[in-house]
Amino acid sequence: MRKINLLYIRFHDALRSNELEMFRGAVLSKLSGDSTLFHNHVGENFRYSYPLIQYKRLFGKAAIVCLEEGTEAIGKLFAAGDFTFRIGERVVRMGIESLYPRQALVRVWDAAFTYQLYRWLPFNEENFQAYQRMEGLAERYDFLERKLTGNILSFAKGVGIHFDERITCKILEAEEPYWTLYKGVRMKTFNVRFKTNVSLPEHIGLGKGASLGHGIIHSVKKSLDNDG
Repeated sequence: MRKINLLYIRFHDALRSNELEMFRGAVLSKLSGDSTLFHNHVGENFRYSYPLIQYKRLFGKAAIVCLEEGTEAIGKLFAAGDFTFRIGERVVRMGIESLYPRQALVRVWDAAFTYQLYRWLPFNEENFQAYQRMEGLAERYDFLERKLTGNILSFAKGVGIHFDERITCKILEAEEPYWTLYKGVRMKTFNVRFKTNVSLPEHIGLGKGASLGHGIIHSVKKSLDNDG
């Protein structure tokens, strides 16, 4: 049981969900030297670990969420001293609206916490085909719950936390899934409400595309603009 370090950076400037990959590219263009945590690649290969720098759209605005080593690595962006970004065809000189460091206790509790999960990508193509073949709603929910539990464990492993206790995860409500494009591939996307006995930091990403605004969680006590 320990606390993890987080840093939430939100800019004044509006950003659309389909601009997140361009936003990441604009940030990368400002960096020199080792920027592995900013793009989650090692050479030509993908860094198969939970992303510690995540690009978001929070409250309709461009944002970056940093975790653990990412809270130190982000200093490279500030050292560049220039937040003039090209987002598609437009050039935006972004200003920081808020800079919020915090620590979060990630652990298993006797109680349960309820969260909303937006733009979640739980499947690869093989898993989606298996999901499609399921006829019962209970069977599908059970399948999604196992995927979500795996996502939570992947997050914990990525920030150096191991749970000795059993994790519980229960989906309470799921909206009708819809198609979105992720890296040029159409994928089924879910918005769900769930409860778990793990305390999770606000606005982190879970599942595929966590570094690019997919699978954002937030407590049901707080609101998040998520109009897509």
